[in-house]
Amino acid sequence: MTPDLEITESPAEADCAAVSNGLGAYNDAAYGQPLGKEARWIISRDAAGAVTGGARCDLSAGWLYLDWLWVAEAARGTGLGRRLLDAAEALARERGLLGVHLWTYSFQAPGFYVKHGYTEFARMADMPPGATRFWFAKRF
Repeated sequence: MTPDLEITESPAEADCAAVSNGLGAYNDAAYGQPLGKEARWIISRDAAGAVTGGARCDLSAGWLYLDWLWVAEAARGTGLGRRLLDAAEALARERGLLGVHLWTYSFQAPGFYVKHGYTEFARMADMPPGATRFWFAKRF
């Protein structure tokens, strides 16, 4: 019998856990040791406590994946982006990771990462249509 397929915007938590745990167990067994995954956030606030920027990081498989890096418009050009990137790199170094990897769009800030020592290792045109997605890494 062929299993049923379901496409959904809001799967049950138990269903998400089943897929996540199944893939994690498979990967750990295939690699021979746990790959693990830990999320970390780096948040910047102004004197009034408002969020002015931040970064979301995943520590996994010996690398830090910089999932998000955002700086509020009013804080752009102040060096906050560099400080957030430095904090992510420091976290990776403290944990003994190999480096940082990320992706960004052509309409975001690919030049920012090149300026700070990141090397492009892949790109895909028209993702989204009319733009390019770039993948970067910085090995320590």
